[in-house]
Amino acid sequence: MAVVETDAEGYLRDLSQWSRDVAEGVARDAGVTLGPDHWRLIGVVRDFYRETGVSPAMRPLVKLARERLGEEFGSSIALMRLFPGNPAKLVAKVGGLPRPTNCL
Repeated sequence: MAVVETDAEGYLRDLSQWSRDVAEGVARDAGVTLGPDHWRLIGVVRDFYRETGVSPAMRPLVKLARERLGEEFGSSIALMRLFPGNPAKLVAKVGGLPRPTNCL
């Protein structure tokens, strides 16, 4: 696999270097094993980024997940089960997107 360059926080410097293999490695480093629900959320976040140029922060992520994936994804608790800690930051990192603004 080619060398993937990241910033100090682990976000890709060149978003075009993202691949499923890169996502698996980033997730593994964060202690997450990606399953179908993870990939569904990653797809939604990547689509949102393509549409808006923005990685969603937590509140918009919860709303986006609820609208596009259903009620079972529409809470911060549900998202934390998939991406522990700060779901907005971690799903962006795993999804090969920039760090969401307004995320501490």
